Amino acid sequence: MKTPQDPPRNPLQRRDILKTLGLGAAGAAVATVLPSGEEAQAMESPQEQVKARYRETEHVKRFYALNRL
Repeated sequence: MKTPQDPPRNPLQRRDILKTLGLGAAGAAVATVLPSGEEAQAMESPQEQVKARYRETEHVKRFYALNRL
């Protein structure tokens, strides 16, 4: 009686996986070295930065009144 043999391995599959991992690692290394650019700056004038933003209008007061615990 013959013993079952292992299916032949395809060396291309292993090579493809190793190539993909190598390229991914190289891409990650390049991404960490490249400059990330400038930080975004606020487009508000100094007057807009200090003005009051929160207004307790009637609908806000109603919301607070309805949601009291």
